[in-house]
Amino acid sequence: MLRLIATIRKEWLLLLRDKAGLALLFAMPIILITVMALIQDAPFKDYQEVKFDILTVDNDQGRLGRYIREGLGNSGQFNVIDSLNDQPVSETTAKALIGEGHYKISIIIPKGSTAEIVSNANKIVNDISKRMGIPVQLPVKAIAADSLAVQLYFDPAAKKAFKSAIHQALDNFLTQVQTDLLLERIQLQLKSKDSTATDTFPAIKLKAVGLQETNLGKNQEIDVISNSVQHNVPAWSIFAMFFIVIPIAGNMIREREDGSLVRMKLIPGNYLSILSGKLLFFVGICVVQFYLMIVIGIYVMPLLDLPALQLGVNHLAGFITAVTIGVTATAYGILIGTLFKTPNQALNFGAISIVILSAIGGIWIPLEIMPENIQMIGRLSPLSWGLDAINDVYLRNGNVSFILPDITRLLACGLVMLGIAAWVEQRRIS
Repeated sequence: MLRLIATIRKEWLLLLRDKAGLALLFAMPIILITVMALIQDAPFKDYQEVKFDILTVDNDQGRLGRYIREGLGNSGQFNVIDSLNDQPVSETTAKALIGEGHYKISIIIPKGSTAEIVSNANKIVNDISKRMGIPVQLPVKAIAADSLAVQLYFDPAAKKAFKSAIHQALDNFLTQVQTDLLLERIQLQLKSKDSTATDTFPAIKLKAVGLQETNLGKNQEIDVISNSVQHNVPAWSIFAMFFIVIPIAGNMIREREDGSLVRMKLIPGNYLSILSGKLLFFVGICVVQFYLMIVIGIYVMPLLDLPALQLGVNHLAGFITAVTIGVTATAYGILIGTLFKTPNQALNFGAISIVILSAIGGIWIPLEIMPENIQMIGRLSPLSWGLDAINDVYLRNGNVSFILPDITRLLACGLVMLGIAAWVEQRRIS
């Protein structure tokens, strides 16, 4: 017990003695999560939350162009621009502005597109009418246009994922417009068949079944949306907690160099009590550090026009996860401080290894978008286990039993590293 208390007191005095190091231990993670949440806010936003300027050139001047302009404007996703300086946007101007990067998207509606769609719809309706024995025939163009298509232009610097998402949204909208025109022609044909029909003839609706998103969390009191804050604050807090390896390893090597470790060992007891003292002290530091980041996510992020962090519904599970991550991070620092003999060796290896483990563990980018072989390696990273547990609590509203597999892996990993550190130190003594 004396060794345990003496170790905790010693670590506290060392930490207080280094005022600059103490400030950096808490200030740098705050800066880190703030910067990462700000720069990754746009990629995490749903495209429906972002408005894109879209240059629109209507060479058709028909119903299709009008439907497209009105539909894009009403969608809330696009800011339709069809004139600049009180002049209609021409195809040449649109191409030039897109090519120079002044705008990201342009849509060109070709001449005759409305007539082509109506003719194609009439052809389909005529075929249906013929099969039903209805004699009325709607007009159809004798010769169909070749390669008539609405042209979509993107800024050459636009990312492929952005282009694919916008292309799909516009393609779905064009399909809806053409479907509406087809249903309108069918409705006209039905009116012509029913001589008693009035102007209040019921409209035909194609969409009979819709989509509805339902929360799958075990506890559904809180519906949390994954965004830049929800990902970055917990993820980079875990990263910062593992960087406790720097002060731990540095202190342990200095202890060996200045002889303070020898004096600690003179106190009756075994070396595990010294390790336990270090573990308790630095786990406490990690937990304080983690919840400081959480407070920043809840109260400071909204001041920067970012969403506030949501903590799920089971705060006990969140606390247990934070403690477990702290245990593993501290154990890793103790192992590094035990294995290496000089501060340069320990600090360089510790810092670089944490960066690597965080990169492959999903802290920087989600594991799901990494190559399959990297995913397999990444799932062996303790940072990946910690992030999975945090997501289970904060995004999936999980309870303690839900996170049990991840925290078991974290604790087992921490105990193994502490065991190795104790074994190495005992061999060094003997």
